[in-house]
Amino acid sequence: MLKKELRTYYKQLRNSLSTEEIATMSRQITDQCMQLPIWDVHYYHLFLPIESQKEVNTEFLFSKILQKNKKLVVSKSNFETHSMEHFLWSKTTQITKNAYGIPEPSDGIAVKDQEIEVVFVPLLAYDKKGNRLGYGKGFYDRFLSKCMPKTIKIGLSFFPPTNRLIDVHSNDVPLDFVISPKQVYRF
Repeated sequence: MLKKELRTYYKQLRNSLSTEEIATMSRQITDQCMQLPIWDVHYYHLFLPIESQKEVNTEFLFSKILQKNKKLVVSKSNFETHSMEHFLWSKTTQITKNAYGIPEPSDGIAVKDQEIEVVFVPLLAYDKKGNRLGYGKGFYDRFLSKCMPKTIKIGLSFFPPTNRLIDVHSNDVPLDFVISPKQVYRF
């Protein structure tokens, strides 16, 4: 399958999930994340889910990161440059939805890409080699390519990997892990 076909298929698959299924599987994904050997660093980047896209609900993981007294980083998208700015989350952070329905901070204390040690990455699909398929604009690949080489990249998915290899471009950044409700995939 081509990337376009995979995107269509996985969007349809996600759209078939009920609100209850999303909540249950999102909690299971959070539980799996808590078992990973990643909790000895400081800066954790977490995406805020686009509800209309039925993404993994990261509010459970959000709470767990804060309970562990870690520094939580959230991003704001720039659609002109297809880049992201990162901000340290605090109790005073104002989150608003942009024109595309993406929740993001209005402002805050800026965090450099190189400071982030763990990144939880949204995705539509992934293969058994850790190649990720996103929405196709390259926001996360640009971001991840600026992170430190040792930054841990973790995809979150409701589904197991596709059996098809995702065609990789030179700017695609592979994942280290993908967490699904029932399994942790390491690459």
